[in-house]
Amino acid sequence: MTIDLAALPHDFLWGTATSAYQIEGAVAEDGRSPSIWDTFSHTPGKIDNDDHGDTACDHYHRWPEDIELMRRLGVNAYRMSVAWPRVKPGGDGPVNAKGLAFYDELVDRLLEAGITPSVTLYHWDLPQALQDRGGWPERDTAELLADYASVVAERLGDRVGYWTTLNEPSCSAWIGHLEGKMAPGLTDLTAAVRASYHLLLGHGLTVEAVRAAAPGAQIGLVNNLSTVTPASDRPEDAAAARRHDGHVNRWWLDPIHGRGFPADMREVYGVDLPERPGDAEAIAAPLDWLGLNYYFPATVADDPTGPAPYARFVRKDGVPRTGMDWEIDASGIETLLLRLTHEYGARKIHVTENGSAFPDAVRPDGTVDDPERQDYLVRHLAACASAARQGAPLAGYFAWSLLDNFEWAYGYDKRFGLVHVDYPTQVRTIKGSGRRYAEIVREHREQGRKAA
Repeated sequence: MTIDLAALPHDFLWGTATSAYQIEGAVAEDGRSPSIWDTFSHTPGKIDNDDHGDTACDHYHRWPEDIELMRRLGVNAYRMSVAWPRVKPGGDGPVNAKGLAFYDELVDRLLEAGITPSVTLYHWDLPQALQDRGGWPERDTAELLADYASVVAERLGDRVGYWTTLNEPSCSAWIGHLEGKMAPGLTDLTAAVRASYHLLLGHGLTVEAVRAAAPGAQIGLVNNLSTVTPASDRPEDAAAARRHDGHVNRWWLDPIHGRGFPADMREVYGVDLPERPGDAEAIAAPLDWLGLNYYFPATVADDPTGPAPYARFVRKDGVPRTGMDWEIDASGIETLLLRLTHEYGARKIHVTENGSAFPDAVRPDGTVDDPERQDYLVRHLAACASAARQGAPLAGYFAWSLLDNFEWAYGYDKRFGLVHVDYPTQVRTIKGSGRRYAEIVREHREQGRKAA
């Protein structure tokens, strides 16, 4: 399969992505306090194999090596997250100078390597101290996110151009507060809906805070979106698909585009939102770009006795799947890019995460070949280029992930990295997919030079 690289702009961001808790380790060093993920991962039975992020990829100590890996891949951008409990261990109050200095130096070294940092301010690692005060169901958490973001932007804003307020708030709200499969591990619809509201309010307040601290910042929000198809032509399944689309897509896209929270989903949840005057305008603060995380499509059927949104996934037989048992459908990323363009009027889009887990093995010669991941990468990049050819304002692609890492509730068994990590030794090995990605990046740049 070929990728229409000519459809992508000459200044396209070719990147990789990570998050702090998944790679940093050093959870009790230099003043960092526990996050909700430290607590959750140390609760027996919550994580596969009872894994945790105490060491992860030891990026806190090995970041120079990881920057060199990025340089070898040829990428010109890196999506990273700042750990709130490393910068403000109490959630509010004093700033931890050592924690902030870590990110300060990391940004400098990235820039020296010719790599543009794209900083995510919240990638799920809420300080446990704030969870103890109620967490995201409480309004204070939204306001404190903006306070913390202001500190980070004041320190890094002279060098960081791209900022993400939140990563995948749907996962924080629904999986963390409704399904209980992620931190903080609650199964409470009221708490989940309140958390969803305050996450988006925190997003809006953070946009304002970052713009005040770094006037030249380009700010976006990253959502994990999915195409949704009914399992049959039954009206009940069509209605379930509409509800699921509302749950994973519209609930998160409509409010930030000034449309408010979808009325049909308010009725589905049956939970009063903690609205105050001015909140809707704050949530709809203008953005410079939208972030799309895409992994798999959803086929759903009506499930009136299940949890909200009363739709269950239906497994399709005979389709390719990743090691996560997720269906592979590259057309979904094209569909979503075009939906953001035409339905929501996106002016600039970054694919901020896209990738696949497969059971990798180091061969006797020390290499890691991963043809399935290479195929996944090429197919999805081809779909991205096709969307760009049709007018989607795609400005960047960040492969998930730079490194094999702590994959949340799945622990360390699921490997998404372009770079293999041997966790006992922390030895890094660029996989075949990493080499293929480097070839694609190089080919695009060569096309650009020829065109110039």
